[in-house]
Amino acid sequence: MEFRIERSALAEAVSWAARVLPVRSPVPVLGGLLLDTEGGRLRVSGLDYEASARIDVEAAEVLRPGRVLVMGRRLLDICKVLPEGPVECAVEGSRFTVSGDGARFGLSVLPLDDYPALPSLPQVRGTVEAAEFAAAVADVAVAAGRDDTLPALTGIRLGLDAEAGTMTLAATDRYRFAVRTLPWKAAAAGGESADVLVSARRLTEIARSLGRSGLVSVALDAGSAGFEHAGMRTTVRLLDGRLPRHDKLFAMENPAVAVVDRARLVEAVKRVSVVADGDSPVQMAFSAADNSVHLQAGYEDDVASQRLPATLEGAQEMTVAFNPGYLADALASFEEPSLRLLMMGAGQRAMVTGGGAGSEAHRHLLMSVKPQLA
Repeated sequence: MEFRIERSALAEAVSWAARVLPVRSPVPVLGGLLLDTEGGRLRVSGLDYEASARIDVEAAEVLRPGRVLVMGRRLLDICKVLPEGPVECAVEGSRFTVSGDGARFGLSVLPLDDYPALPSLPQVRGTVEAAEFAAAVADVAVAAGRDDTLPALTGIRLGLDAEAGTMTLAATDRYRFAVRTLPWKAAAAGGESADVLVSARRLTEIARSLGRSGLVSVALDAGSAGFEHAGMRTTVRLLDGRLPRHDKLFAMENPAVAVVDRARLVEAVKRVSVVADGDSPVQMAFSAADNSVHLQAGYEDDVASQRLPATLEGAQEMTVAFNPGYLADALASFEEPSLRLLMMGAGQRAMVTGGGAGSEAHRHLLMSVKPQLA
């Protein structure tokens, strides 16, 4: 094997494939990246027991086709320090060499016979806009659980409705519940709907890495999900279990509805949370009489407060309080100029949505706690 390529192109490909490599593995070859130049292009692949990644690089000039398996993280470290410009890579005996602008590195090769075959892409179900998909995953991932003893709650529900032409992403850690709906195009008329659970951490990495333009192909089978875009292909094993349905939970009868400027509310929550020790809440007192919301946090002498303009309908007054971290995460997941807060009262459910048209596509449910301010 021998090929030439720009350092930046090699580094980008190696970095993309290496993100699925296990940090530690009892099987040494799973720490390797497979470089394949058959077919006149460079293909870089990596996998572990949960995920796989493959990227094709057309910019490589193949001088001698072949395949080699090398330690992925070591190759990534080398790519980061290589001089800018063209790089020459070759297999020389039992070593893989990388050289450019006078710098030269040698890596031991790993046994190809011990390397497992990469999983194939499942059945493609349809496509979704890359930028919208990445934004939607980021919006709901903040609500996913972090407790590995409850693995289902660490996932994002990915639901495909073939009839409605929508993809629904949802996540919850039992204290908050985020849902985002976006359009998607089925691969064939009358295609099947689907409802699966994907690791939030893995799906976030995938969505962020696939690019911000063009279409992402979404593929599913009984045990895995696959995503393909612009020469990049990745698969991830599905999680067992199901998230609770959000339909009834999100149904709120006669709530008080407040509308407030998003940017000002984000800054105010950040400001008063400075004195909120631990999980002590941020209190929000809405008043229809003076069209304002009064934010307050802290106890005794260590307190902070700020008043902002806000409208309130459905009640003359409404006071709710939230975990400051959960509230900040929810507000940061929106981009609309204004937000609507639908509130049932202290210690009950509250929902955040955008204030404009189509706001129901992104909803974030929080549990209000009872105010404890002195």
